[in-house]
Amino acid sequence: QTKEIKERGMNDDTGKCVEILLVEDNEGDVFLTKRAFEKAGIVNNISVAPNGEIALEMLRGQEGYGDVPRPDLVLLDVNLPKKDGKQVLSELKSDENLRRIPVIMLTSSNAQQDITSAYDLHASGYILKPSNIENFHRVVSAIENFWFRAVVMPSAV
Repeated sequence: QTKEIKERGMNDDTGKCVEILLVEDNEGDVFLTKRAFEKAGIVNNISVAPNGEIALEMLRGQEGYGDVPRPDLVLLDVNLPKKDGKQVLSELKSDENLRRIPVIMLTSSNAQQDITSAYDLHASGYILKPSNIENFHRVVSAIENFWFRAVVMPSAV
């Protein structure tokens, strides 16, 4: 069973743990997300950016973030300080070195305008934050099964 847990969430071709960038300014949501990934048994490293500017600096390895690993997946909130999620998504998808990183909008905004804008800016998905921890675990399990087991991604540039 230990071997199975260690293998879950790893990229089959490299055997490395999954790198996730969580862009979230709410500490409670950061805690819930990390906890849900732990409970799902995904071998991962979650880096957290508390605002959009820091997220872009981390993704580009700027301003002292050169040691932050390139994420396999970005979980991005819509409502963020400094640069909102749509601005971050737009810049990320405009950057030739970053555009292939899948970005899932994980947010409490169910505004149709936000959903449409996110997909227009090439979000890989749009998920409403669950209201309780049990549903949060289900969402993380769905992310795990799709993004870390079913999908084949190109190598990093």
